[in-house]
Amino acid sequence: MGKTIDRAALDEWYAVETGADLTVRPVRTRLLGQEIELYRDESGAPVVREVLDGGSFGPQLPVRERYGCVWTTLGTPRREIFDIMEAGEDDRRFVPCGWVKMRASGLRVVENFLDMAHFPFVHADILGSEPHTEVPGYLSEIRRDVDEVWATNCTFFQPRIAATESEGAFVQLTYRVPNPFVVMLYRVCPTSPNRLDAIALFIQPLEEGLCRAQPVMYLVDDASTQTALLNFEQVIFLQDRIIVENQRPLLLPLEPRQEIPTRADSSSIAYRRWLKEKGLRFGTTAGAA
Repeated sequence: MGKTIDRAALDEWYAVETGADLTVRPVRTRLLGQEIELYRDESGAPVVREVLDGGSFGPQLPVRERYGCVWTTLGTPRREIFDIMEAGEDDRRFVPCGWVKMRASGLRVVENFLDMAHFPFVHADILGSEPHTEVPGYLSEIRRDVDEVWATNCTFFQPRIAATESEGAFVQLTYRVPNPFVVMLYRVCPTSPNRLDAIALFIQPLEEGLCRAQPVMYLVDDASTQTALLNFEQVIFLQDRIIVENQRPLLLPLEPRQEIPTRADSSSIAYRRWLKEKGLRFGTTAGAA
């Protein structure tokens, strides 16, 4: 397929490469069905441009470097990249976890991240356990002032709440969707209960049913090795990958009657409503129609 014409998708910022991995040697990837080329110029600044038919190049695209990644857009975003306050705190561990490709809509990946009900079955003995399968009620809302989806007052029993922990506990979780293809989790830090760990998932939609994603963590953790932190998150993410790739349809339905939600799906309902209000079609069954 070619580049999408979906204005709602085009006018967003996307993480497309880890900044530390970008060199003067050009690399090619795709974004929203469009082939793009990335490299650093002689001054070290990142450059991103469209690769056109016949191998010629379009003009340079807007570029930002934030949160360890190079970001770009194929359109004209209405605002700058969202803020992650924790990224500016000097005592936090910054842990980029690496890109994983998935044969699924990036929107499906966001929705899976929001879903607490799968914890006991997909992440058994890590994020959940089968004796504790109920998802207590929580609040989901579209925050109009910032144009984001939030789920607050979330609680769930987790056998291992972090790489530093080996005993289970009921944890407080907050979810945030600042961009249709970015989702975040805030959780109380086990070693510093008055602070929150921040975990973000940056998704690069390659095609409607193909994406790659990278978890990025800002943690208050002086004890764990970088390898232990990476292993903990990568095990969880690769378990999710199996589930997401086996969902049908691959694209996300936005009509309520297409998939029947439960009370535990409150955040998903708000997310789908938000996408529909934006008129987003890329990665949805409406876009494939």
